Amino acid sequence: MTYLPFSPDKRPLGKSGIEISPIAWGMWRFAGDDVTLARRKIEAALAAGITLFDTADIYGPDNGEPFGAAEALLGRVFKDAPSLRHEMVLATKGGIVIGTPYDSSAAYIEQAIDASLKRLGVERVELWQIHRPDILAHPAEIARALDKARATGKIVTAGVSNYTAAQTAALQQYLSFPLASTQPEFSALTLDPIRSGLLDQAIQMELAVLAWSPLGGGRIVAPADDRAHSVASLLDKKAAEFSVDRAAAALSWTMMHPARPIPIVGTQRPERIAEIQQALKPRWTRAEWYAVLQASMGERLP
Repeated sequence: MTYLPFSPDKRPLGKSGIEISPIAWGMWRFAGDDVTLARRKIEAALAAGITLFDTADIYGPDNGEPFGAAEALLGRVFKDAPSLRHEMVLATKGGIVIGTPYDSSAAYIEQAIDASLKRLGVERVELWQIHRPDILAHPAEIARALDKARATGKIVTAGVSNYTAAQTAALQQYLSFPLASTQPEFSALTLDPIRSGLLDQAIQMELAVLAWSPLGGGRIVAPADDRAHSVASLLDKKAAEFSVDRAAAALSWTMMHPARPIPIVGTQRPERIAEIQQALKPRWTRAEWYAVLQASMGERLP
């Protein structure tokens, strides 16, 4: 049996010179006032080999908390245990403005970065990403703001989230340094990055692919339609083969693409965080990987 090539080793964060874990931990649901529990989550992720921690300034309102709440909670963890900051590659995002909905003007980007740094209690972040594309912002203006933030040491490098391949290329045209990452929604049930050419562009530009919602927004763990059930059935076979759960098999499926996607896992239970590394165990043959793809597509490839 010939498996697809896969390395569990660290991945490059684009051309930044920074190395990151093959799986990231996301903080969309990082919430509450219990700093001790929040610290346990961070420590569990670090113990599981996670080095890339992904948050955003907009994380808060979805949990019934204020704008910036997740960053502020992480800042309190850093204040409680300063050494944790030095063990991670810290990524955050900005550009979503409630009621606008998007603003990537130079003035707003500068303001958003400063506000994130203040909430986090840090002088810089390794990766700052534009959270959603602002159609009204010229890429030259965005590039000027990112260049300035990098020159002043507030960010080490930059990336994009939910950008199309064309939007990414346009921004790179004006930027003085190479973009490091792209963050699309990608899972066994969300195939657009394959169809759109975004993963091909990531290979071409050497971008790290940070895959959000790699479990299909919960639809892989709890399938509710025939398509999801078909995918889940194939994932269960792989999970049983390697003695892992369906979630681990689903994450491993996304990681097999040659763009080497890095799934962002959002579980907030320390005991589940400790099991993240299970996703590095499964191996896939070409036929098995394509079987999941075709089940998700609902049709056979020609």
